[in-house]
Amino acid sequence: MPMITVEWLEGRTPQQKTALTDAITKAFVELAKVQSEQVWIVFKDVKRSDWAMAGKLLG
Repeated sequence: MPMITVEWLEGRTPQQKTALTDAITKAFVELAKVQSEQVWIVFKDVKRSDWAMAGKLLG
């Protein structure tokens, strides 16, 4: 079973997470030939103050 982890900055709406969940699940069903019930997705919302890029904290 595929386990997909999405790590991104916090602030996305439940509607955005739902839309992405649907798109990811459909892609795995079509391309990986698995059943939708086998696709697990975990969202990890990270605070801007806990994320750094190019040597600098975002928050």
